[in-house]
Amino acid sequence: MSWQHRRRLIGFATMNFFLETLQVIFLSTYYLLEAFVKLFIPARRKNVTGEIVLITGAGSGIGRLMALEFSKMGVTLVLWDINQEGSKETARLAKEQGASRVHCYVCDCSNKTEVYRVADQVKREVGDVSILINNAGIVTGKKFMESPDSLVEKTVEVNTMAHFWTYKAFLPAMMASNHGHLVSVASSAGLIGVNGLADYCASKFAAVGFAESVGLEMLASGKDGIKTTIVCPYFINTGMFDGCYTKWPRLLPILDPNYAAKKIVDAILKEEVYLVMPRSLNLIFAMKNVVPVKMGIILGIYFGAFNFMDHFRGRIKND
Repeated sequence: MSWQHRRRLIGFATMNFFLETLQVIFLSTYYLLEAFVKLFIPARRKNVTGEIVLITGAGSGIGRLMALEFSKMGVTLVLWDINQEGSKETARLAKEQGASRVHCYVCDCSNKTEVYRVADQVKREVGDVSILINNAGIVTGKKFMESPDSLVEKTVEVNTMAHFWTYKAFLPAMMASNHGHLVSVASSAGLIGVNGLADYCASKFAAVGFAESVGLEMLASGKDGIKTTIVCPYFINTGMFDGCYTKWPRLLPILDPNYAAKKIVDAILKEEVYLVMPRSLNLIFAMKNVVPVKMGIILGIYFGAFNFMDHFRGRIKND
């Protein structure tokens, strides 16, 4: 290669670097301003009329409450739960709220074969799911060394692996039409470790990482019509975390289920990528990444993080 040719290549590389840097600076400034404006001007909510909304763990708790929120919006509801009676009750309540198309399916989300089988049944009988809400979850509430292997495995199967199988089942149709919404109801325990929740935290960290990665994969492959919402709430008062302790209830309140369900559905309609509840958690997560580890431990003790689970009496159940 001649010296002149090398110089031209270096010149092109330098020009590309300069242009890309300018683009990044411009877009970063624009998006920061956009985020600032959205603090004062509510984002527009999308119209979901006619969408097929599948909610796992819909037989109780947040799953049921989200179904009731969507029941007023002209969607077709597909309710999955291992508890058939719970799903039927959710369906009855949804119809009372105005839902005209509600379909219930018994599905053990920890079982890959069953997820695929029931998913195929949904596609035949209802159609292609366009809003997938992975909500089903369990918690053992035991110290790591006291947790039987079977419960550790079940926690990961329900809280993490089920997301893999539902995505595999329903994402292809979304990609074909470049339209859809993937929702992961994870946890604040998927962003920061909690004493007494080793298996639960691990499963929720994995769920958050999985959802983030697939969301980026959709963008990188040009499927920008497929949206992702990752929900990371503090404890919600559904019975799943009965007995959990919060030292500073004004700063870190145990969330009301109706409030949490409304916020999650609102975040989906606004196509928010992340929903952290309460918002004060954002400060704690930011501090985790910048303060020294020993200082973080002191702050954790101050906020009561070492004692959240001391009086846990919840039961293993779908959230």
